[in-house]
Amino acid sequence: MDTLIKADQTLVLCSIITVIAAVSIRLEQKYKWATKLSSSIIALTIGLILSNLKIIPTSAPAYDMVWEYVIPLSIPMLLFNADMKRIWRDSGRLLGIFCIGSVGTFLGALIGYFLLNKFVPGLHYVATIMTGSYIGGGVNFVALSDAFDVPGHLAASASVADNLMMAVYFFVLLSIPNIAFFRKHFSHPLIDEQEKTKVVVTASSTEIEEEFNLTGKSEITVKDVAYVFACAFAIVAASTGISNFFARVIPTSNPVLAILNSVYGNMYFVLTTLTAFLATYKSDFFSSIKGAQEIGMFFMIIFMVVIAIPASISEILKNAPLLFVFCGIMVVVNMAVSFIGAKIFKFSIEETIIASNANIGGPATAAGMAGAKGWHSLMAPSILVGVFGYVIGNYWGILVYNILS
Repeated sequence: MDTLIKADQTLVLCSIITVIAAVSIRLEQKYKWATKLSSSIIALTIGLILSNLKIIPTSAPAYDMVWEYVIPLSIPMLLFNADMKRIWRDSGRLLGIFCIGSVGTFLGALIGYFLLNKFVPGLHYVATIMTGSYIGGGVNFVALSDAFDVPGHLAASASVADNLMMAVYFFVLLSIPNIAFFRKHFSHPLIDEQEKTKVVVTASSTEIEEEFNLTGKSEITVKDVAYVFACAFAIVAASTGISNFFARVIPTSNPVLAILNSVYGNMYFVLTTLTAFLATYKSDFFSSIKGAQEIGMFFMIIFMVVIAIPASISEILKNAPLLFVFCGIMVVVNMAVSFIGAKIFKFSIEETIIASNANIGGPATAAGMAGAKGWHSLMAPSILVGVFGYVIGNYWGILVYNILS
């Protein structure tokens, strides 16, 4: 393709990718409209426009570097705080309803696939990445997109549909406590306490930022940066070697062995497992490393730029409406299973709403909603179960891929 910038201009393309990511993050932090869109969607849109205007090529060695190095490195960075012992100990009841909701997400992906696969070619890819995302978060979306070579136009369309669905979904979650049906059939102790005192105390932005470190104002030293990259490279290298070993030694002579080969030979399965193991049994060391979350998130924004570049705007406009329906099916089934489970096991409205939010939206939005509603006791647990979702999201996504493909 004849473009203004050629595919072999690697340094120029790397600079464009990183500048787009940096500008997107800056816009999200500075402007309210950008905050509503998110830096991911802004980065995706800019990359999409530049490639469709033929300013940058749709394929290049610079993009391959992102797929080969940047994405795998971001996964362990974002899981350094995945201390499973702490999550199990401190997440309280929220972990139980979160796991029930994860089953709902899985079922929603299967139901959505069987209803819509005739209309969207490659829908099994979308089911895979959205299962990971709607149990974990963006980190799982990225990992599974790379693991299964998801076509760029499908990943970009799914991201657009997902962000549209989030707006509807959060509105519904915020409305549930005011609906008589839910107030009648589910307990709501935190709401009762607020109404009893006639005071709804919401968390300040400072409290929420401190709870999840959203300000990025931690004092990061050169040693921290060195540890982040050294540990991430070592974990990725070890995971690659282990997964290659399993892929080589496990035969594929029957369907069961073929599935085992696919799972244990998947680098991201091993990468997630190894990182969670190290973060649990060396939690003091990994939790003390500053900057891992920030660098990992920056790498994820870079991924959003790159994944949009090969996509066609017309393809996205064609696929996004149906994928919006698909995401809607997943969300509805997640919420239905969550509330059925809550009724059976006597979870409260507040716990169910925040757990479902942690499933679909991730730890940051769950903590933000808990704080905004004044349910401060659920803020820390929502972050913990959200991080737990990062760990198990890849497993569920790999399972969905093996079932549907």
